[in-house]
Amino acid sequence: MRLVNRSALSVKPTQAFVDWINLLEATEGEDDLNLADVERESTVYLIGEMDTEEALLAYVRERYLDILESELRAWEEDSRLWPETLDWALFERFLRVEHSYLALDLEDDEVLDAQPLDEDEA
Repeated sequence: MRLVNRSALSVKPTQAFVDWINLLEATEGEDDLNLADVERESTVYLIGEMDTEEALLAYVRERYLDILESELRAWEEDSRLWPETLDWALFERFLRVEHSYLALDLEDDEVLDAQPLDEDEA
């Protein structure tokens, strides 16, 4: 086990986010996703080490748009189908954030590898 020099944000959907997902495709009743379905696919973001609540809040406020766009893109690549206004209020309505101060890598045999998501980052 190795300590990774990062903290982590676990980003979980709210019911409002699930409602938006269900609006993307016309389904009825049992075919609709529910909160439990979408929570199983929640995302963890590694971030710089944060040691105070104030630093964490400032960081999330600074990066909320990156996180929000990533979460929307996971369900719909066509940004024209996203909510019209992507702001802090939408972030708070669509997502819950849980913070972990420590990130540990349990895989001793595998080297931690990172790949860029966007071609711009390559």
